[in-house]
Parts: sequence; structure tokens; C-alpha cells
Amino acid sequence: MSLRRYLHSIAHCPALEELWDAHTQKMAEFGFDRLIYGFTRYRTATSLGDPEDFVILTNHSREYTDEFLGGGLYFHAPMVHWALAHDGACSWAVLHDMVRERAMTPAEERVVAFNQRMGVTAGYTVSFKSISARSKGAIALTAKEGMSQADVDAVWAERGNDIQLMNEILHLKILTLPYSTPSRALTPRQREALEWVGDGKTMQDIALLMGLTSATVEKHLRLARDALAVETTAQAVLKAAFANQMFVLDA
Repeated sequence: MSLRRYLHSIAHCPALEELWDAHTQKMAEFGFDRLIYGFTRYRTATSLGDPEDFVILTNHSREYTDEFLGGGLYFHAPMVHWALAHDGACSWAVLHDMVRERAMTPAEERVVAFNQRMGVTAGYTVSFKSISARSKGAIALTAKEGMSQADVDAVWAERGNDIQLMNEILHLKILTLPYSTPSRALTPRQREALEWVGDGKTMQDIALLMGLTSATVEKHLRLARDALAVETTAQAVLKAAFANQMFVLDA
């Protein structure tokens, strides 16, 4: 698939699953057969936010993700630290330099040792430019087993600009599509009630528009707040909007 055809297909993908499937297939053409994409809007000076609010896409094995993501190893991963502090693309050759120079913390060394056991040893990380201090996104491109970092760097020298562009377009497209974890998903009624709040309607207005009692509307809003793990309805509207769950066609 040509670069133009790929970008055209990505631009018109209607769902996250279809988008991710197309992208993983395209990256495999360059030798990157395992990917992890991550994005948060809730970053602070000391935290990346609640993992339940992350946008995480990956085609790594369950064995790998259970430990790296579920076990929290990602928080100490050297390339995650690099991505949080930089924009652009970075070869994993920097990891080899850190190992050689003994420049890692014990926690970082444990992450590197785990990756080595799992065959995650060569690749590139692309960190996306953010316009908000609270948001950050990046993707880790792991090369197929058998490829050395020198092999990967040679691929990047030839096609790196195109690969980086494709990942940047992927990131921008992801930001436009609805996303939620099962625990953060809203029911149609909860979504509708939040949409009317977002339109500035009063509780009485919403009850009339939805054909419900005010008490039932408040129940839907309370359940929406619970699902989104926030305290106020205003926070729920903002969080649902961040996840593109508001005013969604065919929701």
C-alpha cells in the first residue's frame, strides 16, 4: 500500500478498531510487528493520571501487557521517560548507551531486563507534540525478533520520515474517535443527559426534553459521574467530551 493510499484509508476510518488494524499492518511492512500507543489528558507533575482514563492500543501479547501495563512497569520505562520530556522520534540505541554507561536506576534496569526476556529489544519511540501541559501521547514501535537495532536504524534512515508522519497522522485521527474503557462507558441515556447539560439546559428542561422526571434525570447524571469517576456533572461533561463520547453519531 502506497503512503498516499494508506493516509487516505486512515483519514476515513470510522472506528478505532479498524484504524488500529490498518496501522499495525502498515507498520509490520517496515519490520515493526508489535506496537504500544498511549495517550493521556490527565498528566500532572507527578502522575500520568488514572490508567482507566488512558487511551491504550497495542498488539503485544497478553503476557507482555499484563506485566508492562497491568503491572505498572511502564511508569519506570526509560523510553516512556524520554517521551514525556521530548517530541519527535528516538532510536532505542539510547538504551544500549544507558546500559553501557550504567546510567539507569534499578527500576529502569528491571524494565529493560523484562523487555529483553520478552524479545522487546530493538525499535523506535515516537513522541507526539502536545498543545496542553496535561496531555501527552507516544507510540513504541518494536521490531520483529531477529532484527538488531542497527537493522532498525537502517530502516529509519531510509523511511523514517514517512514512518514518523504515518504515526503522527494516526495520533491525530485517534484524537477524533470515541474511546472508553468498559468501566468508563456511558449508556445512551447517561450520554443524552450530559449532552443536554453541555447545551446549557436546566434540570427541568432536560426532564421535559427526555420525557422523564427530574429525579430520573439526576439519577442518570449521578450514574454518569460514577462511570467517569468524577465528582461534579461539569467534570463529567468535560471528561466525556475528551473521550469523544458526546454528540456521537449512532452512539
